[in-house]
Amino acid sequence: MHQQLTFTAADGGLWEQYDQLAARAYGHLISDVTHLREHADLQVALRGGRVVAGGLGLLVDQFFGGARVPSACLGDGCVAPEERGDHLATDMATERLRPLIDRGAVISTIVTSSTGYARRLGWEAPVDVLAWAVATDDLKMSFTGEDFEAVHGLTDEAEDLQHRLARQWNGPVHRPAWWTRWKQEKSNLTTYRFARPGLPTAGLLTLTTKRHERHGMSLVVHDFWAASQPTTAAMLAFLGRHNTRARTITFRRGALPPYPSLLHGLRHHRTTAESWHPWMLRILDAPEAIRLRGWHAERTITVPVEIENANGDGSGRWMLHIKDGCAELTPTSLPGQVTLTRRQLAVWYAGGYRTATSARMAGVQAASERALASVIRSTADYEPWLPDHF
Repeated sequence: MHQQLTFTAADGGLWEQYDQLAARAYGHLISDVTHLREHADLQVALRGGRVVAGGLGLLVDQFFGGARVPSACLGDGCVAPEERGDHLATDMATERLRPLIDRGAVISTIVTSSTGYARRLGWEAPVDVLAWAVATDDLKMSFTGEDFEAVHGLTDEAEDLQHRLARQWNGPVHRPAWWTRWKQEKSNLTTYRFARPGLPTAGLLTLTTKRHERHGMSLVVHDFWAASQPTTAAMLAFLGRHNTRARTITFRRGALPPYPSLLHGLRHHRTTAESWHPWMLRILDAPEAIRLRGWHAERTITVPVEIENANGDGSGRWMLHIKDGCAELTPTSLPGQVTLTRRQLAVWYAGGYRTATSARMAGVQAASERALASVIRSTADYEPWLPDHF
């Protein structure tokens, strides 16, 4: 007979046990268990004093509508192979979220290949995630840098640029001070910043390289932040100048922003796009998440909505009111004109429904086309994009 499971926050010894378990469960060392020890919360499941499951949690802000929203970002979770099949991951997710909710998290983001499991628990993917590969020679032939200069190294000004640009999307992490050092150490990143002479930094690029056994290197882009189309072109031209050493430039999954500068600028369409498991969002506290999110200052709507309960056994009736850049979700007795499941709520919150048509095809129910269009437009000012990995 199995001994009873208990859940607890990990101390020093349990961290070491979990490090060993993660390596056994994943089949390789998980460096973040070491690198994030000072910054992450680690919850573990114990059976007979032995760690059999666990996972890291980060309390960070993510940008939605230009505002910072406290988020529980979950990563590096696993269950011991001999414990799988008894839904321990479901209980573990609840325990991992609990301390982060207590500290203020109102949404949660997870990146997992087990998307079916995550959907059962209320997470949903707002957008597809792709990794791109393009021949370095094609970049060299297709883009010019004009008078931009590339300078090696990171500065405070460049980090400020990244924060400003992150606000223009739904999903990017507001990177805390330790974030850059963690990524640099983990992936051995090289950083370049781009600017015209005498002007402020307008672009930030980070990449990593690996030597090929016979000749040259592979080059993978991790960060691609550009303030304008000319800056984007200059950064792509810079990557093209690596053609003597790297045959292909790979943009890591989610690294390339979802605008068409690469595809529209290439002379020949010879790119490769590879689909990856997506980032998934869950709304933990709908009224607070909606209150804290940013909203268009000139948009005013009042629509009764119905939202599926957190445990999936029915729905609650709410009044969604947006005015003067603020929003609130308050209980009401009126029947909803728009009905959302928990997962549909997450996609809507992230701006994943670009039109009423896409929302309908995703199963969103509405009493009127006008009400549905009004609700969808309220979050469509910014597109969903999460280039950060955890």
